Amino acid sequence: MTQAEFSLRELDRKRLIKDRLVRFAVSAGGVGVLAALVLIFVYLAIMVLPLFSDAKITPNVRSIPVTITQPIAAGVDEYGENAFVISADGRINFWSLNNQSAQPVLSEQVAAPNSLFADSLSSLGWYGFASKQGEVRLFKPRMDSELTKESREFAPNVLNKSMPFDLHFEGNELKKFAFSTQKPLTLVGWYQDDTVKVRWKSDEGIRSYEFDETITQLDQILVTPDGRTIYLRSGSELVIATKQDDSFNVREIVDLSQGKPQHAVTDIDLLSGAYSLLVTHKDGLVSQWFDVLADGQRSLTHIRQFKLASELQFLLPDSYRKGFYSFYINGTVQSHYTTSEKLVIFKRAYQQAPQLAAMSQNENYLLAVKDAELSIAEIDNPYPEVSLSSLWQKVWYESYPEPQFVWQTTSASDEFEAKFSLVPIAFGTLKAAAFAMLFAVPIAVFGAIYTAYFMTPKMRRVVKPSIELMEALPTVIIGFLAGLWFAPIVETHLAAVVTLMLFLPISTILLGMGWHALPKHWTGRFANGWHAAILMPALVVVAVVVLSQSGNIEAWLFNGDVRVFLADKGINFDQRNALVVGFAMGFAVIPTIFTIAEDAIFSVPKHLSDGSLALGATQWQTLTHVVLLTASPGIFSAIMMGLGRAVGETMIVLMATGNTPIMDWNILEGMRTLSATIAVEMPESEVGSSHYRILFLAALLLLMFTFAVNSLAEWVRQRLREKYRSL
Repeated sequence: MTQAEFSLRELDRKRLIKDRLVRFAVSAGGVGVLAALVLIFVYLAIMVLPLFSDAKITPNVRSIPVTITQPIAAGVDEYGENAFVISADGRINFWSLNNQSAQPVLSEQVAAPNSLFADSLSSLGWYGFASKQGEVRLFKPRMDSELTKESREFAPNVLNKSMPFDLHFEGNELKKFAFSTQKPLTLVGWYQDDTVKVRWKSDEGIRSYEFDETITQLDQILVTPDGRTIYLRSGSELVIATKQDDSFNVREIVDLSQGKPQHAVTDIDLLSGAYSLLVTHKDGLVSQWFDVLADGQRSLTHIRQFKLASELQFLLPDSYRKGFYSFYINGTVQSHYTTSEKLVIFKRAYQQAPQLAAMSQNENYLLAVKDAELSIAEIDNPYPEVSLSSLWQKVWYESYPEPQFVWQTTSASDEFEAKFSLVPIAFGTLKAAAFAMLFAVPIAVFGAIYTAYFMTPKMRRVVKPSIELMEALPTVIIGFLAGLWFAPIVETHLAAVVTLMLFLPISTILLGMGWHALPKHWTGRFANGWHAAILMPALVVVAVVVLSQSGNIEAWLFNGDVRVFLADKGINFDQRNALVVGFAMGFAVIPTIFTIAEDAIFSVPKHLSDGSLALGATQWQTLTHVVLLTASPGIFSAIMMGLGRAVGETMIVLMATGNTPIMDWNILEGMRTLSATIAVEMPESEVGSSHYRILFLAALLLLMFTFAVNSLAEWVRQRLREKYRSL
């Protein structure tokens, strides 16, 4: 037998090498995609985890020995390098904490010994002394620095407030006072005859007012920075007086102990912004109160409380945030944030409680004043406003009538209470996706069924690529058209649009019934599978006719104006609403669902349907009992893929909604989604801030939701495939 001279061995070796290279490339690509997804998840988690970490306090980073007599107030600069202490003898001393000198940098006598003392909010930095004769001096310590070629030199000074009036009333000795330096300048005094008198400067001149009722025991006087509200505390009873034109009226009298003797009040403080009161009770309980509007009337309301230890010595409100520090006998320091109800610091920082404490304006340094020492502690407390409760539960924000879910991250006020509830924007994401899917799924799935099962091959070769090309249309264009073109049409023809939503399906059924009623020798001239070419022009005519009759529909059903009719029923209407988003985003999602579902239906083996028809089943029976069941894994995957895209869609919801973070299923109102929030607010958020990291948390939520949807789709697809594999 002759040997063959031709061999494929060499070619087989080359093919083997190529196969291995291609296999390696494909495997590397797949692993690379998985690695990229894992790295994205890890990166987002790294950005989010610090939100839930505890704050840190580092005591005694700087300290100097001093000799202080009866300190009553103190302050520290934003570098933790300089401080001042005000003593009861009317003297203010400025100290540099960078050297160990026992002598102050500046010492100034600002008032006579044994004068009455009062202070403002720490963020304002004003202090005052008053004599018993009513002479008042208001001043503000300034810890300025002068830059030289070699260093920055501490150059403190005292800024004095010009006083056009005082609290002097002939023959009446002043026992206690308070003040407000913002316009109008306001002074409040409690006198020997137990009267409370107020003086302020208005455009008409100096005004005075005396309360009708005397107060025999007045423990505290607090004045809000705007001078419009005065709090007078006698034991646990609080008198609230508000300014009305040229007088102060007692708005209400509140029992801060709520009738419980064990909760007797020892002190009250204004929280940053002066909207809330922090009330300290003798059993260590600390409660927060602020005004709530109910039935057109404001009333001071107990909001929340913090159960602290009975060894509590005093509280120190934050300089600009809604938190406070608490100091205990054994030197323990705690820090709570009121909005999030989060305990951010719990540490024994001192051997015993300091006499008083002060916070720098940037809240990075805490000054503790002891008998013979000034001690600086460094604070790292970047995210006190973030907790699981503030993100996912209702929170009672200042001046709100009740606990609510609110997303509001910016304001013009420095004392703004950040509102970081993710619930409204997560709700908006689901709302937008739900209405988009409600519009897209029936059209896409039924269109896929008709195209794959009933349409002629020639027409399918035109229709399927055309719909697939729709997926290449940029969503920014769809959002632009939806917001600037389609939304005004919906607003102008709202009644007709709603009518079409009901009338188009009915018209389709009626047209089908009419077609079957026609004589067979007429309908037989049209080949099966071309009915869509007849139906579409008819539906266009129906739509044009209904839209042209929008005014008549409103006059017939809604008394001439559908928007007024809805307003009377308590239904709000926004031009850019969920209805517009449902149409626009549904239009963008339809190609995704249609393509996958149509491929799944068209890929059903033809011998299954032929066998069913051969056994006597009708086309509809074959479709519903054989084709759709076999293609159900693919159809379900198509719907889940469409849902994933709808949830992650950004530009359409950004341009076609009002971006209002409200929680209402009303289809005629807008919403705000997670993706739109990230796109709008990320460029303007401060890097590393709570707002910045919460936006990364929103991105992580989107990633996790998409992963969950895809995993569920794959699991259901596999179960359906196993169930109907026998077909």
